[in-house]
Amino acid sequence: MAILNKILRVQLRDGALANFDPEKLRRAILKAALSIGGFGQCHEPGVNDFLLNGRAEDDVARILSEMVVMALNSDPRHHIPNFPPHIEQIQDMIVHVLKTYGFVDVADVYEAYRWGKHWLRESVITQAEFVGNGFPEARMREILRRNTQWGCDTVPGMNELIAGDRLQEIIDESIARYEAELDSVRDAFMARVSRGDKIRLLIVAGPSSSGKTTTTVKLWQRLSQAGVPFAVMNLDNYFWPSHQHPTDWLADRDYETPHALDYGLINQHLHDLLDGNEVEMPRYDFKIGDRVPGQKLKLQGDSCLLLDCLHGLYPALTSGIPESAKFRVYLENMNTLREGIGSTTRLVRFSDVRLLRRTVRDFRHRNHPPLLTLLHWEKVRKSELANIIPFWGHADAVVNGGFPLDLPALKPLVESIFPAASELDRFPGLLDARLRCERVLRLLESTTALPQRWIDRIPGDAVIREFIGGSTLEIPHND
Repeated sequence: MAILNKILRVQLRDGALANFDPEKLRRAILKAALSIGGFGQCHEPGVNDFLLNGRAEDDVARILSEMVVMALNSDPRHHIPNFPPHIEQIQDMIVHVLKTYGFVDVADVYEAYRWGKHWLRESVITQAEFVGNGFPEARMREILRRNTQWGCDTVPGMNELIAGDRLQEIIDESIARYEAELDSVRDAFMARVSRGDKIRLLIVAGPSSSGKTTTTVKLWQRLSQAGVPFAVMNLDNYFWPSHQHPTDWLADRDYETPHALDYGLINQHLHDLLDGNEVEMPRYDFKIGDRVPGQKLKLQGDSCLLLDCLHGLYPALTSGIPESAKFRVYLENMNTLREGIGSTTRLVRFSDVRLLRRTVRDFRHRNHPPLLTLLHWEKVRKSELANIIPFWGHADAVVNGGFPLDLPALKPLVESIFPAASELDRFPGLLDARLRCERVLRLLESTTALPQRWIDRIPGDAVIREFIGGSTLEIPHND
């Protein structure tokens, strides 16, 4: 039986009123699900079984849209034409319902699409730069094809390769492909310079634990050898004082949002530096949670300023600086891997692999409890979908920071420290953390650990070394 709807109008972003059409909700939910292969791609055992059991995609979308309508109708103010729900409230409710019923991946791609449209309306990106659901699908198909040739396109296939001791080709060729991508970035940078662009900013951006620091160091090496002088600006020093950060009920501060940075001061300092002026940069003291006086910086000649930052592509950071003066590199862990074979061919989430990378890094280098990393990840993901992922189409180059053997290389380090599902019993309202925890634990259980003799053969300057240790590069753990 259909849900009775009492809402007549919806308020649009410009304040105008329009008729409320629940059918639009169904179509939006269905479109988001189909863009990742359907609702079954985010099936969570014991959470959404009853919705997926034998139902067509359209039927699942209809039920979910009716749950959205029912939730909106629970506020009696929305029944009055003079107090209709705002379109952003409706979109928030769609995300809430999708996550409540365990369809986190559908909620994520809906959010990526939603925020991409926002930045499109703000004229920050063009239609050609709009990335839809946030997945670089052409690159993913290319990587899946390569992994299929190697036989490591699925977790069982990867396990079989480890058992058969046939990994040297995968290690060598995957590292060579990454290095070739960086060579291409260098060539694209120099090609723009040769065309007359006076590039003053090299920005390496991307979501947490995608390998930005290693990539930044290696690009700096390549471009320095090509004669490009660099100075480094660490944007972590521009955090607002901790007492100005709102906290949630877990006393967890959101340092993932670009609004945690004083990007007005960042932008001012960038303009001053590019104008040839000296600036006194702050230094953020994490022990006291406040900025203190830092070093002075002045660019010499036509030196290029190097920025390695989660939010390097966020528009407010470099507002007013000519596009011809910027070269943007976007990094993501894009190793395309399926969880199983046959009917269970769900994609291993890039974000889950990055969560494991960050768990190991935070535990080993920051003495940060893995449970807190897991609980904090919802903030990480929320900011990625709104403020990082929608901009990758705006980049001059996109680099894959993934490694085909990420999971087996991380397993020996993470399996003993990753939280057990029971540790979340005292946080009954945090469904997002529980779903991620149980999914990652299943993934780790199904993965064969990489033997130490093969870990020893991973080059010291590989991206994965940034997280498992043994890097031959100087890696500041600052993202």
